[in-house]
Amino acid sequence: MSGEESVHIAAAEMHMADSDLSESIKAATKDSHVRAENTELMRSYVRGQVSSSQYKLLLCSLYEIYRALEEALDRNASHPAVMPIYFPQELARLETLQRDLEHFYGQSWRQKIIVPAATLRYAKRLREIGEKHPEYLVAHAYTRYLGDLSGGQVLGRITQKSLGLKDGEGVSFFSFPAVSSPSLFKQLYRSRMNSIELTQEQREGVLQEAVRAFELNIEVFDDIQEMLSIAQPETDLRQRHIKHSHAQLLQDDKMMAKTLQIPSPWSSAAPLIRMLLGVCVALAVGMGIYAF
Repeated sequence: MSGEESVHIAAAEMHMADSDLSESIKAATKDSHVRAENTELMRSYVRGQVSSSQYKLLLCSLYEIYRALEEALDRNASHPAVMPIYFPQELARLETLQRDLEHFYGQSWRQKIIVPAATLRYAKRLREIGEKHPEYLVAHAYTRYLGDLSGGQVLGRITQKSLGLKDGEGVSFFSFPAVSSPSLFKQLYRSRMNSIELTQEQREGVLQEAVRAFELNIEVFDDIQEMLSIAQPETDLRQRHIKHSHAQLLQDDKMMAKTLQIPSPWSSAAPLIRMLLGVCVALAVGMGIYAF
């Protein structure tokens, strides 16, 4: 490595050390953020076409993720790196997710929810760092909570409109009643976050963990879509079978009308008339059998 390259690297490291932690995370995750926005699940939201299946699987995943995150934050509430950004009253999402899951699955929702494998890996990682590197929780809390306070509000409105939900039912997750001004709260959160004292090694670890947080979220989004794509052909097959059966019934009606020499306009008559025709045919067949 040349002397000039060493100077540039040292300058970059000094700049990173001098910049705010929140800005450093934002810069480090820029590419990952774009990738997350371009997943199929997020594109469905952008188009305003999120389906009930997508949203329900997302809720299942978010429940497992926030259960692991908030348990880890609660256990490490007094940790020097966690204490400044610990806002359980304002930010905790677990209870809201429980209400939403109960809305869609009923009181026995715990026995009915489906959790993608990528979600379990995400939750496992959160529990690991809660035990070994509590300072890394800052990256995950920042990524999730501030994302929910920002774009999450838009996603909530899209979900409500797409699924025809009323009075906030099923979308409690997107509501933060204890946060009167999301923009002001985000400023406070970033300020608290930037006040955290970290060694250079810890800071680099937090930045790497922030990138990992985005990657884990992307994996969850992709896993949800993969699960739905596997289930969709079965649904399509059932729909094709229903359409085929309906078409066969119409064809049988036409043949029945032709056999009885009923004028063709009657073949598309009201269901009651078709039922009467069916009864007549059944009686005719029955009489023929008894005649023998």
